[in-house]
Formats: sequence, C-alpha cells, structure tokens
Amino acid sequence: MFNRNTLIKQLKEQLQWDVIIVGGGATGLGIALDSTSRGYKTLLLEQVDFAKGTSSRSTKLVHGGVRYLAQGNVDLVKEALYERGLMLKNASHLVSNQSFIIPNYKWWDNLFYTIGLKIYDFLAGKLSFGKSIRISKEETKTRLETIKDVDLKGGVVYHDGQFDDSRLAINIAQSSIEYGATAINHFKVEQLLKDDDGSVNGLVARDVETNLTYRLKAKVVINATGVFTDEVLKMDDSTAKNRIRPSQGVHLVIDQSFLPGKDAIMIPKTDDGRVLFLVPWHNRVVVGTTDTLLDSHSLEPKALDKEVGFILSTANRYLTKKVTKEDVLSIFAGLRPLAAPKHKSEKTKEISRSHKIIVSDSGLITITGGKWTTYRRMAQDTLNKVIELGKLPNATCKTKKLLIHGANGVVDKSDHLYIYGTDKKAIKELIKESPELGEKLHSRLEFLKAEVVWAIRNEMARTIEDILARRVRVLFLDAKAAVEIAPVVANLLAKELNKNKDWEQEQVSDFTKIASHYII
Repeated sequence: MFNRNTLIKQLKEQLQWDVIIVGGGATGLGIALDSTSRGYKTLLLEQVDFAKGTSSRSTKLVHGGVRYLAQGNVDLVKEALYERGLMLKNASHLVSNQSFIIPNYKWWDNLFYTIGLKIYDFLAGKLSFGKSIRISKEETKTRLETIKDVDLKGGVVYHDGQFDDSRLAINIAQSSIEYGATAINHFKVEQLLKDDDGSVNGLVARDVETNLTYRLKAKVVINATGVFTDEVLKMDDSTAKNRIRPSQGVHLVIDQSFLPGKDAIMIPKTDDGRVLFLVPWHNRVVVGTTDTLLDSHSLEPKALDKEVGFILSTANRYLTKKVTKEDVLSIFAGLRPLAAPKHKSEKTKEISRSHKIIVSDSGLITITGGKWTTYRRMAQDTLNKVIELGKLPNATCKTKKLLIHGANGVVDKSDHLYIYGTDKKAIKELIKESPELGEKLHSRLEFLKAEVVWAIRNEMARTIEDILARRVRVLFLDAKAAVEIAPVVANLLAKELNKNKDWEQEQVSDFTKIASHYII
C-alpha cells in the first residue's frame, strides 16, 4: 500500500483527479486526508520528502499561542486550542500534554501571567489540558533544578501540547493513502496546465528518481507549498507579486541534564520581544526560537551566528548550568511562510499567523500562513472554499474524529518505540524475524536498525536524509551521530531498494553535506 511502484501505478491509471495538491508539508497532507476522506479522488505531490521544510523544524509544540493572546488575537488562540484538543485525541501516540513553568523574577509578573493563563484555560473550554496555577519559589526550584534562584519570586504552571512534527506528517500521509489518496514524495511539479480560457486544469510533474514526466489532469489544483508559494503562483502568472516573506526560526538541541525534570520552561520576554521555550523532547531538550526576516528561502536554511548567540545568551540568563556551543547536539532552522509585509517596518512577530486562502483568476487555490496546530482546520477551510466555488460536489468534512495512522490511546513512554503507536508491534515482529535488526544504530542512541527497515518498507523513505531527519529523528537529536551512522543506513537502504555501491556512496556524501548545517 505504501509502495512507491504501487503509488506510481495509481498515478498512471487515473486519467482525471478531483484534487491535486502541490506540497507535502502539514498543510498539504492535511488537505489530502480531508479530501480523500470526503470521497474525492486525491493526488498529493511533494518535491523532496513529506515535511522536508518547515513542517519538520517546529518548536515541537501543539499550542494555542500564549503570545497571540498577549497581542489580543483571541479568535486565533481559541481556534488553535480547539484544534490542539482534537490533535491529542486523534494522534495520541505523538501528541502529549506538557506542563510549562514561567519562572517569575518580579512579584507583579506572577499576578499578570496567572490572570493571562486563566483566560487561556477558559478559552480551551472542555478541551483544556489542565488548570494553570501559581507555585512558590521553593516548588519552582524543586521542579526546575537548573533554574537561577537569585530574585526568583515563584512560577506559574500551565499546560500545552508537545509532539513529534515530522512523525505526525508521515502518519497523516499514511492515513491519506489508507483512505484512498495517492501521495508521492520526490515528485516535482514543473508546470501548470490550462484550458483555452486560461483556467488551471492540471499540471506537469517529474518523478525525481526516474526523471520521467507526467501530465496530470484535475478539477482543482491546490498550492500548499509554504515558503515556495510564490514559485507556484508565478507558474500560474509570471507577473504575480510576491505574497510570502520567509522568517527564520532557529532551535538548538541540548542534553537533558540542562533541564532534568518533566517540565518545560517558557521565558515570556526576550530581548527581541518574543518568547523562548526549553522543551523536553525525545530525552533531549529543544531550545528556541528566533525570528529573522530573510529575503530569500532555500530547502536547507542555515542558522546565523547571531541567532545561535541569542538563544545561548537568553537561556544562560535563566540556567545555573551554562550552555556553550560545544553542548549543542544539533541545530536546525525552519522558515515560516509569513504574508509579505506591506510596509518595511512591520515586525514578523506582529504579522498575523492566521491562514489565508487565495483564489487566482485561473482557479488555482493557494493556502498560506497558519501553523502546525491548525493544520486540520486549514484543510477543512480550503476544501469548503473549493466546494463553495462550485469546483467539487458538496461533501462534509470527516477529520474532526478521524484517528491518524498509529493512534492507539495507550502510550508507554519508557520504550522509545511508543511513537509508532499501533505499528510498534510490527517493528518488534521484524526484530523477531531478523534479530540483527534489534541492534542499536549507534552506541550513544536508543534507535534500532529495525526502524530504518520499517521506514523504507512502510513509511516511503527513499534516502538517508528521509530516514535520519524525518522518520528516525537522529539528525535533529545528535547530528554528529547521524553522520557516523550514515554508511550503515545507506547499506540497509541499498539492500531494500536494490541499489549498487556507487549509489550508496553518493547517498552518504549527499547526507554529509546536509548534516553539516546541523552541526555548529
């Protein structure tokens, strides 16, 4: 079912699609699942790999956005809190309830954040993750062992969601396929096709692996390409103005010893007016993020020295255990596709994070903005708009209660394989059949060879990077270890995909180049 040849066969046999989606990040995959579960013939094409861009590089939070509340954006927060609740229900193996502590060093902050977070709780309604409470200086110190206690007045605890972003993307891709969609990675859209009257009726796409091109017809084409939105809009109309301005967010990953408890830290006011999070994630800690407006975008954005410096100095202001560049296990940069500011002065943190649907004169539908937490709602709104335009027959959205592939209700975090949910059993079976697959990939890591084989056979992974960046998250957790195990992964890939030694070496060299961006 998740076999590339099977999926390409479907692509060749289907002469007319209802919906073709360009882009396999959170937004595109959400639309594919919504579309196919409504009964539309659905195709999704992704130029590299599912969640290759922004969707694998988030702060790993499923949240309403405490910061948007401070900006008075109540509707956005309310919508995101509702979606957060649905994500916990529908992908319980990947989304969990995370407690956050805001350490307070001025007594009135304690009051201010307590009141603000009570409003946050209220907006979550029945789908609340837990009440926010004030805690004493002593309890704050006990729960956050490494927090600086000079002038510490106490803390405020609140609850939000934490998740594994690209694992969820892969599972949504699998769910879409299980519901009848065709979703293919490493497939690049090169041109839009049009009727005589100029309306878009399909596209031309190239299979990056074989270099074969395909002409594909559809009732509607949806552009869900994030920071690449403008490229697709220009395929439609070469004179189109840029709609997107990328803003870069950088994260550092450090050892758990810098934040040994179960609680995350939220620092509400940094020098650039943003918030900084320190979040436990896969037995490490993710620290971020920054907000740097860029003039251009790429598939592999690179962290700037000043961004790394900013994160380290801000974190060190609050921690007794000093973090240095040498302590950084991995560094990753993601690009937010923000609406291009109309005035030069506009700060990125003030640009609306809500999503927008653009309908071009040609009938091309573009969805931009939003964030991971609201991916399901963005999909629903996009398809409802397509129906409203008369491009598809009416069918109701089914995704509110639709369980994502792997969701199982019971999560045992003592075994790192919990993130596979119901697939965990099948991975254990693989090890039974071939005990060597039970070996660890690296002495420093918990991950097993069986996970690599599983990713190739069942999760559509085609390259070392697909595996180590987005299926088994080694590149994001320990970039040096990722480089060290690349040859082992290349060998497993070559066996499974029937490739030769030259291909293996090329894979290792390609991956090493990419991994260099993740190492300071």
